Amino acid sequence: MPPTPGSDLALYVHWPYCARICPYCDFNVVRDRGRTEEQAGLVAAILADMEAQGSLTGPRRLASIFFGGGTPSLMAPEAVAAVIDRAKALFPPRGSIEITLEANPTDAEAARFAALSDAGVNRLSMGVQALDDAALAFLGRNHSADEARRAVAVAARAFPRLSIDLIYARPDQTVAGWTAELTEALDMGFEHVSPYQLTIEPTTAFGRAVARGAWTPPDEDRAAALYETTQTVLETAGFDAYEVSNHARGEAARSAHNLHVWRGGDYLGLGPGAHGRLTLDGARTATVAHKGIAAYVAGVAAGTPWSERDSQSPRDAAEEKVLLGLRTVEGVALTDLVELGRTEAAEPLAGLIADGFLAVDADRVRATSTGRPVLDGVLRALLT
Repeated sequence: MPPTPGSDLALYVHWPYCARICPYCDFNVVRDRGRTEEQAGLVAAILADMEAQGSLTGPRRLASIFFGGGTPSLMAPEAVAAVIDRAKALFPPRGSIEITLEANPTDAEAARFAALSDAGVNRLSMGVQALDDAALAFLGRNHSADEARRAVAVAARAFPRLSIDLIYARPDQTVAGWTAELTEALDMGFEHVSPYQLTIEPTTAFGRAVARGAWTPPDEDRAAALYETTQTVLETAGFDAYEVSNHARGEAARSAHNLHVWRGGDYLGLGPGAHGRLTLDGARTATVAHKGIAAYVAGVAAGTPWSERDSQSPRDAAEEKVLLGLRTVEGVALTDLVELGRTEAAEPLAGLIADGFLAVDADRVRATSTGRPVLDGVLRALLT
């Protein structure tokens, strides 16, 4: 039985600045040039927003902090330290907690790793994305494969915990080539890896390129073969797939922050466009911060940091818990599905179990190895 999040509260901090915008990215990001004064104002707004949201939630314990983006390794280390220190003062943790920060493997960012560690970051998530220079150029990355190798080595000395991201299902990528790339990556010494299938979003540069026929993503069969290769290579190397796109070398290497979110725990969303989930006045509440930097800063000053604040109905909250929980190896409690009118003896749950997409074990429902590659379809069938 996995632990429940309880009353502990996690923090997600969105830093929207990037040195360049990758052609596959549809996140809320902006270029980093000449924005020093704006960034100082944003840090002040994030701190004020944290205080204001803390007054709404009341006394809570801090579960974890995750700096995402964007490229939060571009944050001034003293700004990172200020956020961490204020969070610990407002929400005293029960002990040592996971504090993750996303980074890119450029030499310039690697030079900051020791300072970020001193600021309190103890887990780095590095966007390696590929170990092939041609693939990195295609992906619009501003680092080389050699820079990635050097940065991972530097990060391993600065941080006790290290994760990397990789992107597969690139055009013309072969199973043999991906096997070799993954195998090489495993020698780099990280404890956690997030391999993501390249997703083409229509509003991105890649989406527009595919729409006009500039290039074609791998077909479903090739994408499936690359997925299966990912699972086999990582499992053989001792990395368990504890979530659809996350693999860890043992339970201690799993992301505590992500697990808190997937288990349905409360978390503050801080920064432009950040999403949060809070229990307010007894109701599960979804929050979305103003997307624009200036709008967010002004909103915090005015006491209205959110562009959206929606109290979820019990059914909506239960469905979200199932959507997130079935992505993990822990699955969800059978009682969570019973609350939605889904039982083992009736469709659609009975059919999904009979067809081998879901399994029930110790009163928990989990996606099987057959169901995980097609989980979106399984969830649609289960919940609609």
